[in-house]
Amino acid sequence: MVPACAQSPLYQGRRGAAVGIAAAVASKDRPDEDVALDADRKPASLLAFAGLKRGMNVADIMPGKGYFTRLFSNVVGGDGHVWAIVPTWLVAKKPAAADAVNAIAAMPVFANVSVLVQPLDAIQVPKRLDLVWTSQNYHDIYYAGGPDAALAFDRSVFAALRPGGAFIVIDHVANPGAGGDVAKLHRIDPAIIRQQVQAAGFHFESESKVLANPDDTHDLPVFDPAIRGHTDQVVLKFRKPAR
Repeated sequence: MVPACAQSPLYQGRRGAAVGIAAAVASKDRPDEDVALDADRKPASLLAFAGLKRGMNVADIMPGKGYFTRLFSNVVGGDGHVWAIVPTWLVAKKPAAADAVNAIAAMPVFANVSVLVQPLDAIQVPKRLDLVWTSQNYHDIYYAGGPDAALAFDRSVFAALRPGGAFIVIDHVANPGAGGDVAKLHRIDPAIIRQQVQAAGFHFESESKVLANPDDTHDLPVFDPAIRGHTDQVVLKFRKPAR
């Protein structure tokens, strides 16, 4: 017997979103090197946690080679749009930083992707966003520019989101009060992220443990072969108040 709740619009919406995410992960237009990362990066679980669905307008902040950009594009479809935002300071430092996502945006199958090179404290997109996402990058913003730069970024994200929109932050975990040069470990204490983002006006909504690794002692750089690809990562979901 089909439960009565299965007929509800909410249930049907969630089921449709799950099907869309599964189809995006299984899409043949994803390169082999992306697919090879799926076991560690767990994209289906992350996108479901974020609430990603068809028709959304999404910003992928510091998208790297576009691993999540492709997935976002496939899920939101032609009714939605994805802006891959590469910070101006990164392009100044690495002129080829936007090349990978520019190549994605140039492909007809990813016609709903646009690339923007902008200051992170002045994000400008043509539409109000439903979701802003940054993965493994918040520590760079915080340690490169300091707390004020991170707060300015958070406020810029807040302004770009529609009321009720979500902000997802994923990063490598550092121990609370960690000594030494934490910036060189490419890690950050999750409490710092929460403090910074909430100071910009966001409400903390929930945390996913899907990328948690209790065997990571947090004292190795994330690029160390002993831990690379298996770091303990925090996944935080913040919400812009609806009013």
